[in-house]
Amino acid sequence: MNIDELLKKIKRVHFIGIGGAGMCPLAEILISLGYNVSGSDNNDTETFRRIEKEGAKVYLGQKKENLTDDIELVIYTNAILKGNEELEYAKENFECYERADLLGAMSRIFSNCIGVCGTHGKTTTSSMLTQILLEAGLDPSAVIGGKLPVIDAYGRYGRSENFVCESCEFNNTFLKMNPDIAVILNIDEDHLDFFGNLENIKKSFRQFAEMTTKTIIYNGDDKNTVDTLKGITGKKLISIGRNKNNEWVAENIDIPGGFHSSYDIYHNGEFIAKAELSVPGEHNILNSLCAFVAAYESGADVESICRGLKAFGGAGRRFELLGKYNGITFADDYAHHPAEIKVTLEAAKKMGYKNVWAVHQPFTFTRTSILLDDFAEVLKIADRCVISAIMGSREVNTIGIKAKDLADKVPNSIQLDTFEEICDYVLNNAQDGDLVITLGCGDVYKVARMMVNKLKNK
Repeated sequence: MNIDELLKKIKRVHFIGIGGAGMCPLAEILISLGYNVSGSDNNDTETFRRIEKEGAKVYLGQKKENLTDDIELVIYTNAILKGNEELEYAKENFECYERADLLGAMSRIFSNCIGVCGTHGKTTTSSMLTQILLEAGLDPSAVIGGKLPVIDAYGRYGRSENFVCESCEFNNTFLKMNPDIAVILNIDEDHLDFFGNLENIKKSFRQFAEMTTKTIIYNGDDKNTVDTLKGITGKKLISIGRNKNNEWVAENIDIPGGFHSSYDIYHNGEFIAKAELSVPGEHNILNSLCAFVAAYESGADVESICRGLKAFGGAGRRFELLGKYNGITFADDYAHHPAEIKVTLEAAKKMGYKNVWAVHQPFTFTRTSILLDDFAEVLKIADRCVISAIMGSREVNTIGIKAKDLADKVPNSIQLDTFEEICDYVLNNAQDGDLVITLGCGDVYKVARMMVNKLKNK
């Protein structure tokens, strides 16, 4: 029985890894839909305790005893390593599906599922869109890759047919989904350890677009996206961008520095509204225009959309401002691909700080090796650069790449393995008026918080 049919017949679901940022909102939605939910996790986190307060029975630690006889469906995350006692027992004795399968099923439960995909900008755009729909009173459900401050969570359940869903291409996760509206922000080379080359990435995005039931909103300025969508029929295609050939266009862009910018929105040559943003960087112009159009297509009024955009102050780990201590400003960003690091550092350089420090944690050996020169080029944008040891994550270093190989290509950089070393070095050398920004999708955010706490305690 497929998961769509199963969800119609059962009410008892168990999550292995329920405290994960991607699992918690799914569990929350099922609880709100009337399911009896339980789950386990090895880490006692904020999200783990949040879902307990929502009504789930939770277990700290993963063992087979957590699996009671009344369970009808087990959902697990692919972050769980082979040999996990609870997962192995579940697969032998229960109906089991991966998180992506449940997300796919949810995309078919709601009649207006908006799947936001793209190599860069998914979390920010999904967060913007969720905040806009809340401002417009359209009460969306949402599953987002970062914490949205206005709801203090990674997702929510709303009592409407609107469902905002961050749709990730890694491992072709998004091909489990059938969104009603697809938002395609951009297509770039990433996850090459899985895809192999750009052509395979484009094929997956093409398939995602073809699986969309109604409307595709896409970046008409991005050649890879335009090429990928050529020849698609049976959908409403809406192009957005800065180029006036697009249906929706951002004009008169004003980025004075700091955390604010504005631009005029035109639709088929007609002025619609002036958008004001409270997040930095030129890249957020197109992210916000995509969110605007997706909300507009979902029935939000223009005035509410503009209010929502102006109120949006960023998602967790997306140029997240942590504070200013001893005259030094600290921020944290999820950027882990050269294109993402480039736009983040370029935005930082325009904000008027004396020096911009990039504290970068390379993520996976294959990505670091394949994109070594690209990483080096964008890290040069910073005035000072500190590079940590490579976080291998799911990989073993069979290619012999080292973090020092990257540091050797970046002037004014230093390579330090441990977070303690990095913390001490930056605090001993950063000056009044500097910006220190941690960059990476691993756990480099801990360095920023370590530095902030040291200065707080002083």
